[in-house]
Amino acid sequence: MSLDITQIPRDPLWLAHRYVESKDAVQFRHVTRDEHRSATFVVDDYLPQGRTPIEFDRRQALAAATPPAPVHFIFHSAFCCSTLLARAFDREGLAMGLKEPAILNDIVGWRRRGAAGRDVAEVMDGALRLLARPFAPGEAVVIKPSNIVNGLIRMMMALRPDAKALLLHAPLPLFLTSVAKKGLDGRLWVRKLFVGLRKDGLVQRLGFDDEQFFGQTDLQIAAAGWLAQQALFAELVQALGPRVRTLDSEALLDAPQAAVAALARLYDLAVDDGTVREIVASSFGRNSKSGAAFGRADRNAEYADAGAAHRDELEKVTRWAEVTAERAGIPTTLPGGLLP
Repeated sequence: MSLDITQIPRDPLWLAHRYVESKDAVQFRHVTRDEHRSATFVVDDYLPQGRTPIEFDRRQALAAATPPAPVHFIFHSAFCCSTLLARAFDREGLAMGLKEPAILNDIVGWRRRGAAGRDVAEVMDGALRLLARPFAPGEAVVIKPSNIVNGLIRMMMALRPDAKALLLHAPLPLFLTSVAKKGLDGRLWVRKLFVGLRKDGLVQRLGFDDEQFFGQTDLQIAAAGWLAQQALFAELVQALGPRVRTLDSEALLDAPQAAVAALARLYDLAVDDGTVREIVASSFGRNSKSGAAFGRADRNAEYADAGAAHRDELEKVTRWAEVTAERAGIPTTLPGGLLP
């Protein structure tokens, strides 16, 4: 590959990959569209190895970058088909879906280590501009951040007043089942998520102190994290109105064509019924992570097996979470639905 490094900030095939806070620099990494499609997420573990990133001063990169495309978001609370939807909106001539870009995680980490809010907003604005470099004329960019970014949703939507966002979640029993069926890895992951949500000030609204949280089981901590994100999503609907819509994973899978069509309208993407059918046919019915055939019946069977194995714990924690939600005034069914 012949490389003219001066063109890197202009070329969307050079992903704005990492933020280096110590240098106020951005690392770019070459990722083709096919490599985007094959990667579960655009993070180091899933990208081709052996390619040296190219580092630019952040301000110099922004000065050289092309004008951004329209940008929209899929925010989520995990285990809810968000990767599937991001893949669905990777369609040449229409939009490009970016799955959990690492640069956004870097900004979250920097903020949690004490970076000033004004500085975080400036760097986030630049990161969104670099992620939104259009892959082809007329295409939008749909970004699906990791849910560790959720504490910055308000900032991101304020920085992009024309952006629309879907707030996607799994129903609580399915979320808890997802955690349980992943075994120790799932239980460790929700505790790590909870620590981040606590740093972002999002779990305090549940009414427990640290000693009480310390005494809770893994699945209670998982439920607490789900409730904290659910409360955030409800507040975003109230604050941002029609700019954000909500959807749960089961409604998506029950009516994929209606959901894709409604989301395209929310994002102001021009699609006809035939295009919607093609998107659904090419995206649904496969495992969103591996790409292997995986239909609704396979998914239901997998969850039924995990639910049976952990039934007692799941039923008790679900009831505990419902009582906690009622006491804290957190809706388990979100307002602002994408579908009627």
